[in-house]
Amino acid sequence: MLYIAGFCLFWLFLIKFMLMEVTQKNNDKHGSFEVIDQEKSVAQMTYTWAGPTKFIIDHTEVSSEYAGKGLGKQLLMAAVTYARKENLKIMPLCPFAKSVFDKDPALADVLF
Repeated sequence: MLYIAGFCLFWLFLIKFMLMEVTQKNNDKHGSFEVIDQEKSVAQMTYTWAGPTKFIIDHTEVSSEYAGKGLGKQLLMAAVTYARKENLKIMPLCPFAKSVFDKDPALADVLF
């Protein structure tokens, strides 16, 4: 019985994080991708435009209580999806973003 309760809690926890939405803010010089939970910013990735077709990911931060939940990767994938949709290129200067790009060759199409 305890096993089943733990299993159910695990899935509820997982669903909560899967349902968190990434929002994007963008202007002509800077932008960000952000995860909001209960009206509070819990993760953010910032970028700076490097011309009309390129942006530099310069920072990724996840609140400590959300660390290890995959929110950084979720933000990065939102940036990659945006780049592909808009035919843009990304330079990952942020150490986290660079490490993800280095580990996943499927993301190479958006690198500059």
